[in-house]
Amino acid sequence: MRILVIGATGLIGKNVAKKLTALGHDVVAGSPGAGIDIITGEGLTEALKGTEIVIDLSNSSSPDDETAISFFSQAGKTLIAAEKQGNIRHHVVLSIVGIDKALNIGYLRAKKGQEDNVRQSGIPYTIIRSTQFHEHVNTIIAVQSQGAEVHVSTVDYQPIAAEDVAELISQIALEQPLNGTVEIAGPERAPMNEIVSRYLAIRQDSTRTVVANDDDKYMHLDIPKSLLVPDGDYREGKVRFDEWSVYN
Repeated sequence: MRILVIGATGLIGKNVAKKLTALGHDVVAGSPGAGIDIITGEGLTEALKGTEIVIDLSNSSSPDDETAISFFSQAGKTLIAAEKQGNIRHHVVLSIVGIDKALNIGYLRAKKGQEDNVRQSGIPYTIIRSTQFHEHVNTIIAVQSQGAEVHVSTVDYQPIAAEDVAELISQIALEQPLNGTVEIAGPERAPMNEIVSRYLAIRQDSTRTVVANDDDKYMHLDIPKSLLVPDGDYREGKVRFDEWSVYN
């Protein structure tokens, strides 16, 4: 089966392309470097010839509100328009858990627009909403540190390993379209401050101390306490956070 992976040079995209290729599929790696541009449309017509599944893992160059909204709006319109000229039987897009609860955040509003574009396209689709990745813990530490203190909220947190994200995307893409949304998350939930504390302990980092607060913030953004965890049923990753932390 021919599958186009948009964003195939990113953390998740490279792994998804690798997994699907290993299963014997004809995977087209979509990126500007490969001559496939979802903003201008360059290379899309050729890339979509004979393609049955499109997996959209694209991302804006910046989480800045204006940049993200502009990127996802234009990219979504260009990609869907090109797909309608082909015979796409499943459009899969990676999104974020909790979007509907925090549309005041520009990046999440941009992703919601991307989702809506897919829903309204008439193309069979599945939207995969993921929790934050294990890999984001270092960004939390970097952004929320003040000297030797890392100020971290007690908001609910249920991160998932990027390896599990890639595996679940690969599985879901080969299934029948849901024409709806599925959520994915890691195998354990805990307050964010506890997760970060565990990471520093496992990494034997004694130079920093986690200071917990009840401010309900993530990367200095105000969020609902339950924004970063699934609402109900979800598909669960296998890699536990402590297991991942030993090697990362």
